[in-house]
Amino acid sequence: MTAEIFTAILVFVFFAAMVTVGVYCKKHATDVNGFVLGGRNVGPWLTAFAYGTSYFSAVIFVGYAGQFGWNFGLASTWIGLGNAFIGSLLAWNILGRRTRVMTQHLNSKTMPDFFQKRYDSKVLKIAASFIVFVFLIPYTASLYNGLSSLFNIAFEIPYWVCIVVMAALTGVYVIFGGYMATAINDFIQGIVMLVGIVAVIFAVLNQNGGFMKSTELLAEKSGWEYASFMGPDPVFLFVVVLLTSLGTWGLPQMVGKFYAISNEAAIKKGTIISTVFATIVAGGCYFLGGYGKLFVSDEAFAATGGKFDTIVPTMLSNLSPYIIGIVIVLVLSASMSTLSSLVLTSASTLTLDVIIPEEKKNVAEKKKLLVMRLLIVFFIVLSAVIAILKDSIWSKSMFIAQMMGVSWGALAGSFLAPFLYGLYWKKTTRAAVWTSFGFGVGVTLIQLLKSLGVIALSGDVLGFIFKTSLHSGVFAMVGGLIIVPIISLLTQKTKPQDVDNKFAGYDVEVTVSAKRALEEK
Repeated sequence: MTAEIFTAILVFVFFAAMVTVGVYCKKHATDVNGFVLGGRNVGPWLTAFAYGTSYFSAVIFVGYAGQFGWNFGLASTWIGLGNAFIGSLLAWNILGRRTRVMTQHLNSKTMPDFFQKRYDSKVLKIAASFIVFVFLIPYTASLYNGLSSLFNIAFEIPYWVCIVVMAALTGVYVIFGGYMATAINDFIQGIVMLVGIVAVIFAVLNQNGGFMKSTELLAEKSGWEYASFMGPDPVFLFVVVLLTSLGTWGLPQMVGKFYAISNEAAIKKGTIISTVFATIVAGGCYFLGGYGKLFVSDEAFAATGGKFDTIVPTMLSNLSPYIIGIVIVLVLSASMSTLSSLVLTSASTLTLDVIIPEEKKNVAEKKKLLVMRLLIVFFIVLSAVIAILKDSIWSKSMFIAQMMGVSWGALAGSFLAPFLYGLYWKKTTRAAVWTSFGFGVGVTLIQLLKSLGVIALSGDVLGFIFKTSLHSGVFAMVGGLIIVPIISLLTQKTKPQDVDNKFAGYDVEVTVSAKRALEEK
């Protein structure tokens, strides 16, 4: 069997499994609750893998691993560890239980819906919905990037064909099976990602004699700082860790996984599973990217026009064709899992919060599902068109990390603080939420104008804050965490009514086993 046939069989089996799961899960998607949340009865393994595979896509494997591995060397592994312990472990512990309890108590199905019911403002919900719609599009489009170079290694297939096939098959299983199909396929795709990243790391390191020899060669070729503990730029490294780790706390497609989890035991198991998954996948990707300078010279990198997206494909180009086949399925898994999560989040948000809000009680479930499925098609087509245009028109001026940084900065900058404080602090006000929305979107728009050359920002402070979309994204998130409590204390007149009732879900008494609590005497 030739390597091309082996790869083709792997891809075919992978696609067939995805579609089969979608058709099988159609029975779980007969109403909105089942289509969007899986009936709020999803177990720990599916939820943890859904969280992890939505977190880590081809963006991290091809874009971020290449860029930050090039900039920081082996110290870029800290980004993956930050993703595991801040973006997964802490997120599950701080957000998981409270999100599940309050969203069920408020009967909230999306993050914008949470903002309306927590802060008594329909306008807030509509504003949040449009922020989700606008800023998830560039993130969704960035998922296709990285497929082009990798597919050209194994097959001589045009980039646009790869995009169309991937988009169409993702659409099929999401449209048929909704959240449950996405969760089951995420589990399968997560297994592929775990096996694939381990296999690729061993294969890449063995090209230079193993871990120790590869590290020595990296230090000799690029300088000791690229093989050191903190790398050549620890300040920027810290900025990247914050954006890619803390940012997940404010992303609707990530937080939404906590809405659907079944019970307390599932949260505890899911926390462990999600953290281990993130350590292996994210830690492995950034660790692998740290050796990029062994395979790409400064001259070769400059010849690409400084395109970081080409580094990882170049590292893999000399591997066994059978390993390349595994890499192809790995990148497809990473891309399709995140794509399915994003389009489901976008379509459900726009449908439930803007087009057919809950107040319209007479709208049939079938009509809501039809609108949602049509919007899924719209989002997939739109993101695919942007990805194709990006590759052919904008490729010289944009790369994966920029597109993702813009999305994460706007979404997390707008939503993280009001969502987190909304779960924990009764004094959070509508005025503070509006301020956070305006601050997050405003910072992102300034960054876009600066990146496009429309405005110039000088000075040490402004120059640092808007140096890249990653810097401004962190500024938006941290700024929101500071602004929301200050504005809340100054605007208590805009505090929602009956806040105690909104927090009443936390006070419901439940029976637990003696393993978790001692009996009162």
